[in-house]
Amino acid sequence: MVPFGGWLMPVQYTSIVDEHQTVRNAVGMFDISHMGQFIVSGNSARDWLNTMLTNNVAKLDAGQGQYTFLLNDNGGVIDDLILYRMGEAKFLLVVNASKIEEDFAWLETRRQDADATMLKNRSADFGGVAIQGPRVVDLFHDLLGPEVELPGRNCIRDFAMAEMPVSIARTGYTGEDGVEVFFRAGDAAKFWNLVLERDAKFGIKPCGLGARDTLRLEMCYPLNGSDLSAERNPIEAGLGFFVDLDKTRFTGREKLLETKTNGARERLIAFKMHGKGPPPRPHYPLFSGGNRIGEISSGTLSPSLNIG
Repeated sequence: MVPFGGWLMPVQYTSIVDEHQTVRNAVGMFDISHMGQFIVSGNSARDWLNTMLTNNVAKLDAGQGQYTFLLNDNGGVIDDLILYRMGEAKFLLVVNASKIEEDFAWLETRRQDADATMLKNRSADFGGVAIQGPRVVDLFHDLLGPEVELPGRNCIRDFAMAEMPVSIARTGYTGEDGVEVFFRAGDAAKFWNLVLERDAKFGIKPCGLGARDTLRLEMCYPLNGSDLSAERNPIEAGLGFFVDLDKTRFTGREKLLETKTNGARERLIAFKMHGKGPPPRPHYPLFSGGNRIGEISSGTLSPSLNIG
């Protein structure tokens, strides 16, 4: 157990490699109750969020979600998050644990019309888990019934499970098929145990921060605080796909437009090692021809590929 974003979190339950391979081959469950959850609602919610976030909120229908960024005035990343449209005028933002207070304060101070747009931090009242792996659909047919269809990719729906109201989103951070499930904090232990009771049938195991990191690195998914920072904008991080510069106004737009026009001063890239040697680790320097050309932001030994 280690401190993480103000919480004590498990690095591993069995071993990082065992949990990693469980997600790649069966199904693993991660506690994500540490992550923040904000509700934005009201008649102006969509238009206001569109000025605060990089992706195009207007493209979301009810029940859909998108990956997006909250930027500072210089275009640097305050946080990367998932935004779900829960209804016509209601949105759920799932933010990183270490950024809950900063994100909420940033949004609150920029909320222009308090009567038309409501902002609520429900983080302390709701928990969540990520359930990931190729057997996730079989698991949820067992939990919900064979006739129940999970939501489509990047979509979210409300269900009742063992008398617990839950929201199930077809999202995740591992590269496998999977869901993220949100529920009342008081139901957290009940939901956790309900799923783990299916261990014998589906090979499900609890997974910690270590496997989360190796899984996301194999898929080149960025981690805020390591690969993303307030000094690096999404275009420099190679994530311009989640920025809609056709929107006429959002925080940081001018700086991102400048980067796209003039070219990035630096670029986040993916790489893999060749031959034997120690795996890459964060902050190791990168050299070319004796010249230092960069620094590793994230690195590990890939359990699936057995390379750095």
